[in-house]
Amino acid sequence: MLKDQIGIVTGASRGIGKEIAVKLAEQGMKLAIIGSSAQISETADELKKKGFSDILPIQADVTKEEDLQQVVTKTIEEYGQVDILVNNAGVGFFKLTEEVTLEEWKKVFEVNVQGVFLATKAVLPHMKERRSGTIISIASDVARYTIPNGAAYTATKYAVQGFSGSVAQEVREYGIRVGTINPGMVDTYFAESTQGLPEKQDWLKVEDIANAVVYMASAPKYMLIDEIVLHPLVQQYPIA
Repeated sequence: MLKDQIGIVTGASRGIGKEIAVKLAEQGMKLAIIGSSAQISETADELKKKGFSDILPIQADVTKEEDLQQVVTKTIEEYGQVDILVNNAGVGFFKLTEEVTLEEWKKVFEVNVQGVFLATKAVLPHMKERRSGTIISIASDVARYTIPNGAAYTATKYAVQGFSGSVAQEVREYGIRVGTINPGMVDTYFAESTQGLPEKQDWLKVEDIANAVVYMASAPKYMLIDEIVLHPLVQQYPIA
């Protein structure tokens, strides 16, 4: 279903984004993988050693419009088109609201919301022209309810959910599908944590999120999956 399709994955240097790239490559996709540091080239080398030859690493800042326009341009120059965009890049921190600095507030919104907006904006003209495409954003279960000590992060994920829903309505007439993946607790590097800690053994794994992306992207063209919400059994959460 995804063989020979072309994808862009942001935040692909490690963690969830890297695993999304692996799973999509396993499906036979050709990928542009995006990261904010030179580590993205190391990730590309790792993927190529696994036998995935069609990997284009691009170092770019998702908060900058020119960078993301260049990402789309380079991907089309290399592979001819873009079928799937995965907005995965994200940051987060968790503290009392009065302890959050304005710089921190701006940073989390710039990456989590502005980055999704700019990447989506950059790819939409191409997808509209082709009358085909899938845009998947990695949001969070906190796009459905609130948590303490996470006001900034929670606000960004509500924003991503609302943005995605509005865009989905704008572009459905062009055959473009827009949806979100909303995970609960995931064993990853998020919020300066360490992946693989013993206390995270029953959390979701990065491959669980990547498999959800593959499922959403692989749906028949006539099917729109608005969102996928998934949690580890050990996580208790309010019912929306």
